[in-house]
Amino acid sequence: MKKMLVWALGSMLFIGCNSENATEAKTETAVAPAEAEAKIAPAEFADAKYAEIGRQGVAALSSGDIDGWMKSFADNAVYQWNNGDSLAGKAAITAYWKKRRTEMIDSISFSNQIWLPLKVNQPQSVEQPGVWVLGWYTVNAKYKTGKRMQQMIHADMHFDAADKIDRVIQYLDRAPINVAMGK
Repeated sequence: MKKMLVWALGSMLFIGCNSENATEAKTETAVAPAEAEAKIAPAEFADAKYAEIGRQGVAALSSGDIDGWMKSFADNAVYQWNNGDSLAGKAAITAYWKKRRTEMIDSISFSNQIWLPLKVNQPQSVEQPGVWVLGWYTVNAKYKTGKRMQQMIHADMHFDAADKIDRVIQYLDRAPINVAMGK
């Protein structure tokens, strides 16, 4: 009888402990998703409207409508190339592309376009937080020299709080452009 009493008490203690552990596990499980939801991902997809802004921009550039393209830019925008060259201010960017489009480039088109809108919540290196649209496309250009240039180009565009482009970083190879321009 004494053994049965010890066994019964031990069983109740064991069941009680397991039941307590199960309650703790359920509580932890219930808390874990809430904690996971509270954590902000370093980056997430942004609204598709930003991809459309990129698409419309290259369409305007292709048609020669530089003013139409520049409507998406903030007054303090910076246009930067992978070689370190840059233009600061909407007026300087507009003047550069108007001259380039009218005096150097006869025609330009963009194909094989891929646009990826992202919202950077926690920068991983030097990029600014906020909305970016990343674009990859093939550029086909005919220059006033009669020569043609084709290459894949990648562009990153950052948007300010008013959904205006305040930074463009364009990655391209200058060598085929220089050849097409006769340099």
